[in-house]
Amino acid sequence: MSETTNQELVCYRHPDRETRLRCNNCDRPMCVECAVKTPTGYRCKDCVRGFQKKFDTAQPQDYVFGVIIAAVLAYLGGFVTQFIGFFIIFVAPAIGVGIAEIVRRVIQRRRSKRLFQVITGAAVFGALVKVLPGVIIGLFFGSFDLFGLIWTGVYVFFMISSLYYRLSGIQIR
Repeated sequence: MSETTNQELVCYRHPDRETRLRCNNCDRPMCVECAVKTPTGYRCKDCVRGFQKKFDTAQPQDYVFGVIIAAVLAYLGGFVTQFIGFFIIFVAPAIGVGIAEIVRRVIQRRRSKRLFQVITGAAVFGALVKVLPGVIIGLFFGSFDLFGLIWTGVYVFFMISSLYYRLSGIQIR
């Protein structure tokens, strides 16, 4: 036992740094800069990367299908805003959850943080495409449908927040 305490440990990535810290997964010595704090203790960056890859299961076609479906459904949901006014506050989260569930079924519940961000961005784009011509015309002629823009903004905010949280796994009940 005295042999291990007398032995000098150095970081596996920085051989010039002495350390006493070890990865709790692979038991390699690591310096403070290489250590990543996890709920179960400190791990080296290589082990953390390896665990993260297990949870990123998205395939390239998931991005294509997810973007198309989210953009089209958010665009169609945007037409609802012009008919229901104030009640969009109650309807938009349901539309976001509906879009998320349809996308999740199409991509077969595969996961990736980047996938959820891309799908959310596509939904924002799809929802705002409807108001883009009105904004462009308003810039040239000086007449805005401000009320329509406000309700579209409310729709986008509530729809996107419920869509992203549903896709990323947080369920609001």
